Amino acid sequence: MREVAQRLRTRAVFFDVDFTLIHPGPAFQGAGYQDFCAQRGIEVDPALFDRAVSAASVLLDARGGIYDPQVFIDYTRRIIQGMGGVGPQLDAAARDIYDEWAACQHFSLYDDVPEVLRTLHAAGLKIGLISNTQRCLASFQTHFALEGLFSVAISSSAHGFMKPHPSIFESALQQAGAAAREAVMVGDSLPHDIEGARQLGMRGVLVSRAGPVPSCPPDVPVIQSLRELPALL
Repeated sequence: MREVAQRLRTRAVFFDVDFTLIHPGPAFQGAGYQDFCAQRGIEVDPALFDRAVSAASVLLDARGGIYDPQVFIDYTRRIIQGMGGVGPQLDAAARDIYDEWAACQHFSLYDDVPEVLRTLHAAGLKIGLISNTQRCLASFQTHFALEGLFSVAISSSAHGFMKPHPSIFESALQQAGAAAREAVMVGDSLPHDIEGARQLGMRGVLVSRAGPVPSCPPDVPVIQSLRELPALL
């Protein structure tokens, strides 16, 4: 692994967090939304959750603007409405869910994550986090016992801009002491993670645990498990 990294001059590997390293538990599935909404007197149908999420995704700006919590609150509100929620407490319920999203106890690591991160760290690579989130990334590392593995950890809420805005990638590269051609971005979002990195000259690896992504450019590797990543570096 170390010989491969040196030959290709890969010095830094950056990871998205949500749906790349961690996945939400029941609190952020249909039944969980139903529970949040019930606390605000809103009735929703959990069976409509997946369809509502898909419809609401158009609100997540792929241009990478200034971090604004309202973007995510509006997105969550749209999901609630797509599940049949109505009434004056919609905004409050959406805010409740947004606030709770930052709590690590609602999430689990994918089982391939600790092994692969430690493999890359042992190979001498700089490892970083670049996340469109309000979550405290120091708390993330502590909660999941990943301390000491990351050289860089940038959240869009702290940085000010969201992926794919170039400045968040530029900041990560600067902190890692790596040129764009020496860095790889690994994430589950083609527009936010992969295209955002590639516009600066970084390489991208798309994580699609569900399988192939027809819209992915042919020169972007698509992996279903992080265990496939070391061989690509």
